Amino acid sequence: MESCRVEVENIFLLVIVTLISALQNVFFAQKVERECNNRTAFERVSCANRNCMDAYPTFLAVMWCAGLCLSQAPAAFAGIVYLLVRQKYFIGYLGQTSQSTPGYLFGKRIISFLSLMSVVGVLNYLLGRFLGQDYKEYVETIVGAASALLLFP
Repeated sequence: MESCRVEVENIFLLVIVTLISALQNVFFAQKVERECNNRTAFERVSCANRNCMDAYPTFLAVMWCAGLCLSQAPAAFAGIVYLLVRQKYFIGYLGQTSQSTPGYLFGKRIISFLSLMSVVGVLNYLLGRFLGQDYKEYVETIVGAASALLLFP
């Protein structure tokens, strides 16, 4: 039982972000459903929802890989920031499409950060496995500090 708790602690933050993202998807779907009667609004909401859903699998994959291969806390933090940005993008798309552009660009930056974390985590694992060099502690410190930079637009 103790072993199971240790395993859950290693992914708990990632699980929370994943569940919040699922709730956000429900919100988006309900918004699309509510706008069914208004053709113009429906097209905007539907397009915003489709765009968010297109990036969703990539976001989940890189967040989980970054969290498991490198460090859970910065990956979960980046995930929360991504969800806030995605919400801004979705709401911005309902107004003028140009309002959604900052959210879109910021979201791409966060996905790039998570992708970089994933690659560094995999490389560190390979270095440790084949060369006996483990830089995880150093890399986690750098990534933890760098994740704060995600707050700057």
